[in-house]
Amino acid sequence: MFYFLLKPIMTFNFILIAAAVIPAVFLMLKVYRSDRLEKESRGLLLRLVRGGILSSLLALVEERILSAVLGRMVDEKTLLYNIILYFIVVAVSEESSKYIFLRRNSWNSVEFNSRFDGVVYAVFTSLGFALWENISYVMTYGFRVAIVRAVTAIPGHACFGVFMGVFYGLARMYYNRREYSLSKICRVMSVIIPVFLHGTYDFIATMEETVFGLYFIAFVSILFVVSYIVVSKESKTDEYIV
Repeated sequence: MFYFLLKPIMTFNFILIAAAVIPAVFLMLKVYRSDRLEKESRGLLLRLVRGGILSSLLALVEERILSAVLGRMVDEKTLLYNIILYFIVVAVSEESSKYIFLRRNSWNSVEFNSRFDGVVYAVFTSLGFALWENISYVMTYGFRVAIVRAVTAIPGHACFGVFMGVFYGLARMYYNRREYSLSKICRVMSVIIPVFLHGTYDFIATMEETVFGLYFIAFVSILFVVSYIVVSKESKTDEYIV
């Protein structure tokens, strides 16, 4: 009988969750439609999204532990602290966690038969991570945060996934050709490059000076444009790797 009292709250929460989820789903569909050779099954894609969600929980635990250790070793007011925090504690924890679940859910899949599949898998995993992270932020801080993150953080995670996926697809291709050394190098690069981009993104975004705000806009704009070009090129030049 109290439904009429709860309905506004439930509706508001539904709107917040929708605002958090829709940008990630939109980008997933864009990448999915760019898969020119052969579309991936819904079951595999759902496992990748679920893996991304689980990776966010793993990264949260890692970040809490590493942040506590860092706080005891380095003064929080120093530049060194921020560099270690954003490039190692945050970026390494999050991107390596994504990679763990990405590899677990896709490396041995029979559907992994073209180079661009690596991009699809990595982006879906990254956006699963971003989706869950975004829900927690939006439910805590409100609709305004949803708008900001819809044009910054969520596309940012998608971009990190693009670069992870390019090297991940190459790694699978070289592995199938028995070029194991090149495959290993590409697997390492599929983590290192996103870590560098993620660390740079967070480092610039958290600096308070006005000039860093301009740097952030420039960095994000270049990141988005380059990622779009990479997806278009990889889609058009995709090839089977089996």
